[in-house]
Amino acid sequence: MPGKIVLFASVSLDGFMEGPDHDIDWHRVDEELHLHFNAELARMGGFISGRRTHLLMADYWPTADADPASSPAEREFAGIWRSMPKYVYSTTLEHADWNTTVVPRVDPAEVRALAAAAGGDLSLSGADLAASFREHDLIDAYQIYVHPVVIGRGTPLLTPMDSSADLRLDTTRAFPNGVVLLRYERERGA
Repeated sequence: MPGKIVLFASVSLDGFMEGPDHDIDWHRVDEELHLHFNAELARMGGFISGRRTHLLMADYWPTADADPASSPAEREFAGIWRSMPKYVYSTTLEHADWNTTVVPRVDPAEVRALAAAAGGDLSLSGADLAASFREHDLIDAYQIYVHPVVIGRGTPLLTPMDSSADLRLDTTRAFPNGVVLLRYERERGA
């Protein structure tokens, strides 16, 4: 069975993935939630992101486990991130390190072939890239972490578009820090 493409995102209660200046300092990630993220992401077949998300990750995670200030969960994730195959969609990035393939455009047939060959689900991140994947109906599941904060404005999780998608609630979980996981599976018609 081919791997699913899972939009893996943290959002504010008012539906934003990031603040006005792409800030995410409002995320409520404690050690327990970070260990949960690690367990979920370690079983993925790869990470898919846009350029901005990839550069943000590549700026910190390659050496995070060498920083004495890093928590055990951060040190663990640094290894997960380095070893995981990564696919960054960008028309401006020519090369990326850390087990990363640069892909110039979203081609639905190529994305489905990648998912079929990945050896597990693919974690999708990045607001703009998620919108492009939605336009092509490429998202199979939405794994959304709602953080207990209202930030007022920023980049919305879902941008308006002229299509709809039926979803089925698969999993919920409330974490002690107030974050709530909502996982929805895409219902595809017969």
